[in-house]
Amino acid sequence: MSEMLADLKAYVGGEKSNGLQNQSDSTVRLTVTHSNLITSFPELRVDLHMTVESLKDKIYKHCGTMVSSMILHLKDPAGRAVCTLGDDYKMLGYYSPTDGYIVHVEDTDPYSMSANGGLENVNLVEKYEISDEDYMKRDDNYRKWKKDKLDKDPTWTLEKETHKNDPDYKPKESITDADYMADLIKPMNVGDRCEVSGGRRGEVKYLGKCVLGMGFWVGVAYDEPVGKNDGSVRGTRYFEADEKYGGMVRPNLVEVGDYPEEDLFSDSSDDEI
Repeated sequence: MSEMLADLKAYVGGEKSNGLQNQSDSTVRLTVTHSNLITSFPELRVDLHMTVESLKDKIYKHCGTMVSSMILHLKDPAGRAVCTLGDDYKMLGYYSPTDGYIVHVEDTDPYSMSANGGLENVNLVEKYEISDEDYMKRDDNYRKWKKDKLDKDPTWTLEKETHKNDPDYKPKESITDADYMADLIKPMNVGDRCEVSGGRRGEVKYLGKCVLGMGFWVGVAYDEPVGKNDGSVRGTRYFEADEKYGGMVRPNLVEVGDYPEEDLFSDSSDDEI
């Protein structure tokens, strides 16, 4: 009895294995390109038993080119022409494509939605515009809502509105002192190594005033892309840094000293990861 069960399990297991193998053998991954489009298509996984017409219908859902306006050209992974998929009723297996082959779509419709960048160039899309006069006539516009709020409360701000249901909210005090935190930057120099709150290390690149607000600021070029700018703030350049490597922070958040650039690949830890 046990031998019969073992034979049955082996048979069923082999049958399932063969089924999966057959399914894999009949499926290929194809790259699709288009005569009118620059944007890359997602890789298509297709069955070799599907017809050329079915493939066209599948591609239509990605690009909008009508099936009747498609000519499909098969290319090898290097881009060399192999053949034209000219018979809509033949199965793909007839043309023997394998993983990595390219199907290039030639769109023959001069009025196609994809022609002349129609699906990719947003500059071709007509923008809706409204005059200020018509905008203010609308009951749901932001400017009118803001004006109503200020008429009722001249000290109203969007920040206060956001926290109106927070009993513990305290509005930020506006800084009016032109020398705010001037004493904190005295021990700092451009070129000093530093660490900013949160453990972000870098180098001091700027000390002085900034368009972000009254008082003094510290410009930092970080060792990693943890910043918010490239040393330019609201159109004014204060120092040079790569994009996302620059930041402008208040002096109380910066500590200068011996903060060498951390080696992400150093073996200084006793723990093995």
